[in-house]
Amino acid sequence: MSVSSIQKSTIVRTKRASSRAFFRSAEVVAPRTAGRIARDLWFTVPPIMEASQLPTGGEPFEVLSRGHVVRGHFWGTGPVVYLVHGWGGRGSQLTSYVEPLVDAGHRVVLFDGPSHGDSDGGRHGPTRTHGLELGQALDDVFARFGPAHAVIAHSLGTIATYLTLRFGWLSTERLVLLAPMVEAESLFDFFQSTLGFGPRTRRAFDREVLEFVGLPIDEFDARVQAAHVDDVPTLIVHDRKDPQTPYGDAVSLLDALPDARLITTTGLGHRRILRDPTVIAKVLDFIAPDAEVRQLPRGISRSDGGRSTSASSRRARETA
Repeated sequence: MSVSSIQKSTIVRTKRASSRAFFRSAEVVAPRTAGRIARDLWFTVPPIMEASQLPTGGEPFEVLSRGHVVRGHFWGTGPVVYLVHGWGGRGSQLTSYVEPLVDAGHRVVLFDGPSHGDSDGGRHGPTRTHGLELGQALDDVFARFGPAHAVIAHSLGTIATYLTLRFGWLSTERLVLLAPMVEAESLFDFFQSTLGFGPRTRRAFDREVLEFVGLPIDEFDARVQAAHVDDVPTLIVHDRKDPQTPYGDAVSLLDALPDARLITTTGLGHRRILRDPTVIAKVLDFIAPDAEVRQLPRGISRSDGGRSTSASSRRARETA
C-alpha cells in the first residue's frame, strides 16, 4: 500500500470516528439537529462524474423542470428510447446504447438529472437532490419528446422511473432495468449503522426525509411503486457480485412483476454492465418493436435447459 493510500485510509477512519462520536452525543442532546444533518449528508450528490464522449450526430436540448434547467442530447428518429442514469451518474454513462439504438431505427434521448452532470441544481440547490426529483426531470423530458417505446434505467434510475410512471405522465411499452436499485430502506439502515446514530435520531431522520422528498422511506421501493402502475414487459439485468445494488433485490423485483425476465451476469459489477456488448445486444433484442415478449411459467430457467429452479421462482432467468 502506498503512502498516499495509507494517508487516505487514515483520514477516512478519522472522519468516520469523529462522525460517530458526534452522532452518539447528539442522540442524547439534539436528535432533531442530528437527523437534519444526517439527511443533508444522505442527499448530497457525489462529485460530478467526468463526462464520457458522446457519439457524433446528436443535438443538445434543454428543458425546464420545476423551474430549473435540465440538459441532455438526442439522436435519430423513430420510436423514442429514454436513457436514465443513477445516483452520482450522468447520461453519458449510457452512450454505448446510442448508436445501436439509432441503427435500429429509434430516437434516443439521454439527460443529466438535477444536480448531476451538466444540468442545474434542483429545488434543494446545486449539491442535493433525490430520486423523485430525478423522476420529475424524466417526466419533463418526456413532455418534450413524447411517448416512450422503451425506458432503459440504471441503478437509482429504476426507482425514479417507477415514481414517474406512477405520479407523472410517463408511459412506456418496454422497461429495461440495469443493476436496479430496488429499495432504499436497507441502505438507510446501513447509513445509520455507519454513522452510529440511535433510534431518536433515526426517527428525526425519517421525518426529515419525508419533508425533504414528500414521500415516506418505505415508498422508495420499486416493488411498491410497480404495484400502482400498469404492467409493462420488463427486462432486468444484474450482476451476481454487484457491490452497490444487491443481486437478491433484483430477484425479489422479478418475483413482484407479472411480466418480467432476468438476465444474470458475472464479473460486470455495477457500471461495466452498461458497456457490455452481450448485454447491449440482449437489451436491443428485447425492445425491438416486433420482439415477442412473453411471460414464461414460474420456475422455468433458460439457463438450466428448462429444468425447474428453486422455490424462489426466477422467471425467464438468463445468463449473459
